[in-house]
Amino acid sequence: MIQIYCKNSQTSKSVAEGATLLDLIGEFNLPQPYTFVAAKVNNVVQGLKFRVYQNRDVEYIDIRDHSAMRVYNRSLCFVMAKAAHDLFPDFRIYIEHPISNGLFCSVKKPDGRNISRGEIKRITQRMQEIIDKDTPFRRSEVQTPEAIRIFRDRGYDDKVKLLETSGQVYVDYYTLSDYVDYFYGRILPSAGYLTVWGLKPYHGGMLLQMPDPHQPEKLAPFIDQPKTFAMFSENLRWNLIMRLNNVGDVNQACLSGNASELIQVSEALQEKKIVQIAEEIERRTASETPLRIVLISGPSSSGKTTFCKRLSVQLKACGLRPISMSTDDYFVNRVDTPLLPNGQYDFDNFDTVDHDALQADIVRMLRGETVEVPEYNFRTGIREYNGKKMKLGKSTVLLVEGIHALNPRLTDQIPAESKFKIFISTLTSISLDNHNYIPPSDNRLLRRIVRDYNKGAFSARESIKQWPNVCEAEFKWIYPYQEEADVMFNSALLIEFAVMRNHAEPILASVPKNCPEYCEAHRLLKFIHYFTPVPDNEIPPTSLLREFLGGSSFTY
Repeated sequence: MIQIYCKNSQTSKSVAEGATLLDLIGEFNLPQPYTFVAAKVNNVVQGLKFRVYQNRDVEYIDIRDHSAMRVYNRSLCFVMAKAAHDLFPDFRIYIEHPISNGLFCSVKKPDGRNISRGEIKRITQRMQEIIDKDTPFRRSEVQTPEAIRIFRDRGYDDKVKLLETSGQVYVDYYTLSDYVDYFYGRILPSAGYLTVWGLKPYHGGMLLQMPDPHQPEKLAPFIDQPKTFAMFSENLRWNLIMRLNNVGDVNQACLSGNASELIQVSEALQEKKIVQIAEEIERRTASETPLRIVLISGPSSSGKTTFCKRLSVQLKACGLRPISMSTDDYFVNRVDTPLLPNGQYDFDNFDTVDHDALQADIVRMLRGETVEVPEYNFRTGIREYNGKKMKLGKSTVLLVEGIHALNPRLTDQIPAESKFKIFISTLTSISLDNHNYIPPSDNRLLRRIVRDYNKGAFSARESIKQWPNVCEAEFKWIYPYQEEADVMFNSALLIEFAVMRNHAEPILASVPKNCPEYCEAHRLLKFIHYFTPVPDNEIPPTSLLREFLGGSSFTY
């Protein structure tokens, strides 16, 4: 017999060796407001078929937990891929990226046409048949060469390239009846767990809809995001032009000595986009109703600050005189900061910024007045006036940067024609393979962990602990306004994870195994090991990445 401590009930029980996590739910008689879909065993996510042979701590999770939602989503993707294969074996399904509270899936058909509504309806029906039969998922662990052989025999070159370059000794693969697939995380015991989902036509492909994490009995609401979709599509086109369809392709390019070229092209594409934005701003400043203000927003660690500085350089090259201000300098004094339900400061709340004072200063500048602007002292938590003055002169453009810059309430007294809105995202446009997309938030989280650690601000454990609150705030205060932007800019770099690996790996490894944050650190470590590491010595000092890695030529 072994001892299992259940964190849900805070009780221990003696159980037989080899019992599954699924068996133990009944042993502990746990209430389930929502069905458990996975468990954290010693702070590592495991599927419910996982067997325990030693004393362990176990915490059961439902899809309100981020880790559990990933398990659910992976399993749903698996069922969709199988259903499509059963009906249309000549179709190629690409699960590309999250959008509109779902996952966009493109479909490549032999005739080159878009997938039809009728074909999507048939896939939906087939998915429901698999779910109604409660078909079990089965996991097999084999040596990597054996897995490569299995996928090569089925023509899955994307998975072959990923596994060939991953450096792993053993890997898991999964089967659903006669269908074989690979996923880099755990999945559900069986298809019957998938009770809430949807599949609908979207931009020539399909949108796989997921449960709302706050109300798991309902679908997450559909929100059309045409500008975000267009930005994803633009980056995917460039990847295809460079013949880089997935991480295996990128790894092979790096191993062949082409990492330097990938860095140069990625940086050139970003600079080209910044130049285009600067030229559009120049054009609009010369119009009959000239713009005077550029509002720059984006979520945490999207690279807003460096983007603002690089845009300033290009605006100067256009003959304009940019001056910059940050909404952070208008933070209310720390004692007046809104609070979260747990009593901690809510630094991402819109009312953390004294928006009345900020807008009043901008209006005065638009009238031609000289304004003394504040500088926020983050050490003391006090907004200070130290004699810094700003004025909008001829050919001057004011850049306002901050997470709330696109919130309409921030500048509702300023004419719309005077404003140009930019939203910075970090949209990872490449996938591990055709069925394993990379969540954009992973990109930003790794950036934040590395930057916080390098600056001595927070440990990896502290950064991971803060992240769920950061994401919740972004969905409340930032993302609702992204589609109102005049232009969107993607700060993700094609080779970013390969460069980030050398920096992030030792930092993530420092997270203690006995804390809850180890779960996310373990997942991220496993994830970045899929990338062939690339040194950062060829990342230029003006790169957006330098804001996080260090070594930037800009002053922050």
